Amino acid sequence: MSRRPLVTVPALTLGDLLLWHWSLAAHHEILALVSGLSLPPLGLASAWLVAFGCIRLVARGVRVPLTRVARSRSARASARPVAIQAVAAAGSRPARAGAVGSVASGERKRPPHKLAA
Repeated sequence: MSRRPLVTVPALTLGDLLLWHWSLAAHHEILALVSGLSLPPLGLASAWLVAFGCIRLVARGVRVPLTRVARSRSARASARPVAIQAVAAAGSRPARAGAVGSVASGERKRPPHKLAA
């Protein structure tokens, strides 16, 4: 959502209010009637936009610390040693007794072979 209506609608409301006061003081009845009838909807729209903007501001203030927490957790996770990441990626299955540094041929994943055309 753009911030432009948050500035434009209250400015129009203020302008309409000033026009209404001026037209009442200068005895311009038609202009006072038109600007007076448009003032309540503009006032409601202004109040709605200002309230919505405040809610968005509060929500952004709450969301930023949560984003910082998530970033710090991901930074800690990426800073872990490679061996710990490999164990975490492999899951919780225990290593076989005879296979300390090698992987048995049945568990090895091979890339698919391309067939010649």
